[in-house]
Amino acid sequence: MSKINVLLADDHVLVRNGIKSMLESEADISVVGEASDGAEAVESVKKLKPDIVILDIRMPRMTGLEAAAKLRQAVPGVKSVILSMHDSEEYVIEALNAGAFGYLLKDTDKFEFIKALKQINTGTKYFSGAVSNVLANRILNSRPALPATSTKPDPYHLTRREKEILRLVVDGKQNKEIAESMGKSVRTIETHRFNIMKKMDVNNAVDMINKSLRENLL
Repeated sequence: MSKINVLLADDHVLVRNGIKSMLESEADISVVGEASDGAEAVESVKKLKPDIVILDIRMPRMTGLEAAAKLRQAVPGVKSVILSMHDSEEYVIEALNAGAFGYLLKDTDKFEFIKALKQINTGTKYFSGAVSNVLANRILNSRPALPATSTKPDPYHLTRREKEILRLVVDGKQNKEIAESMGKSVRTIETHRFNIMKKMDVNNAVDMINKSLRENLL
């Protein structure tokens, strides 16, 4: 299996070293280059042609968002991932507009970070959980409310409990809120959500909500 070649761009050496160490602990990921600002990242990507470039959102000379936008035009094959401390809607939407394939928060754990890169490498976008909620809320605010009952059959064979959880997710509820309202653990709700996404063949909350609304599942 070929390796996923990654280029890191962050103006803090310690941050780059930490991410590099984490990524290279995976046998199928290789860090092929580093950059200390957005402009350097763009030039390095042009030369090295990595599969993925991880861009800190705030860097001197050129921000990660500006670099992602330039790379979309200059090296369309590379997939940009924005790394940020902020989950504000403004930044997330800017990242999408810049053509980013992912938006990860700096407190993302190793398991999710690696999972995100592997998913992005296949061409599927990935957003940290909190970021997915930002996008989901934006979608919900721009769509009419769901009807009380569905007018179409359920092609995904969701259980009654799964449909109940799906409706709460579509209503903008977080896992903790859903768990408290149902008297279940957060882990149980996470498991149900994973099963729902698997049945619906989606990879994140945004796609799950979009599909629910588009197909009028609830």
